[in-house]
Amino acid sequence: MPRPIKAYIHTDAVRHNLDVVRSKATKSCVWAVVKANAYGHGIEHIYPALEAADGIALLDLDEAVRVRELGWKKPVLLLEGVFTDGDVKTAEEFGLTVAVHCDEQRELIVAARPKRPIDIYLKMNSGMNRLGFTPGDYPAAWERASTAAGIGNITLMSHFASADEDSVDWQLERFDEATRDIPGPRSLSNSAATVWHPQAHRDWVRPGIVLYGGSPSGLSKDIKTIHLQASMTLRSEIIGVQSISAGDTVGYARAYEAEGDMRIGVVACGYADGYPRHARTGTPISVDGIMTRTVGRVSMDMLTVDLTPCPDAKIGSTVELWGEQVKIDDVASSSGTIGYELMCALARRVPVTVA
Repeated sequence: MPRPIKAYIHTDAVRHNLDVVRSKATKSCVWAVVKANAYGHGIEHIYPALEAADGIALLDLDEAVRVRELGWKKPVLLLEGVFTDGDVKTAEEFGLTVAVHCDEQRELIVAARPKRPIDIYLKMNSGMNRLGFTPGDYPAAWERASTAAGIGNITLMSHFASADEDSVDWQLERFDEATRDIPGPRSLSNSAATVWHPQAHRDWVRPGIVLYGGSPSGLSKDIKTIHLQASMTLRSEIIGVQSISAGDTVGYARAYEAEGDMRIGVVACGYADGYPRHARTGTPISVDGIMTRTVGRVSMDMLTVDLTPCPDAKIGSTVELWGEQVKIDDVASSSGTIGYELMCALARRVPVTVA
């Protein structure tokens, strides 16, 4: 028998969350962002839930090809663009739209001499200071791209640095000023801007984490009123129970010491499954639908939970590590990270079922 741990992917939740995005950005087209293998969910698993999206955006060329081979006929956007002339040829073959964030990428496209013009998203560095042309250089970059052989339609693009924490207006003003005399559709909004900053929606929004039920800020309370649904549940079982007394310790480094008599449940899930090793004692978890907490350090293949609130729990009891009841953002916050990372870190050894 395999270990009882399993991940469940909820395609109905993805459909619901896409509907929420639509309700927030009613006048915009929607890129469904599926980078990092659909945030760890598996592109093939969630692909059927994205039919209402206007396009799919991702990072890896191989993933873009997979999406086309699955039958996707609508636009596909490579968010970091192309890196070799071979990439340009693949983009042409599969009808991909590509980001262009530097002159070298534009020159790659021109040098490859595509028979069909390749549509691009010309990226501005409006304050993130990662990729893109500065606002001062952007009009000239657009001029060079608009007259370049092999380049088709141009969409104006930027990315917000702190839409999950504060205003986007400072970047929006830079973008609007630099593009005031430049025609073409615009795309700026990530998940946070899509749900919290309607003034930034423009022609295309690019939601990612919210499609999977996660919070852009990393805090579940921030999306409580948006009514997103968890698209991934990580579930396992109790495989051992120990009764301990005051002063007894649990796990490596004796990191947890019991204050009194209690029962400890051992769960078949550890950091080799993708559960965060740095999850602190007190990280939320549920046993047979009852909320409780982890205790002690997370091991490679196991972790331990406090069964005090769950007097009927026993070997075989169901444990939700994260999902609809245990918010992935709460687990992540207790572990010093964000829900994005936990989704992407789901280990290959964990069986996946599309629910």
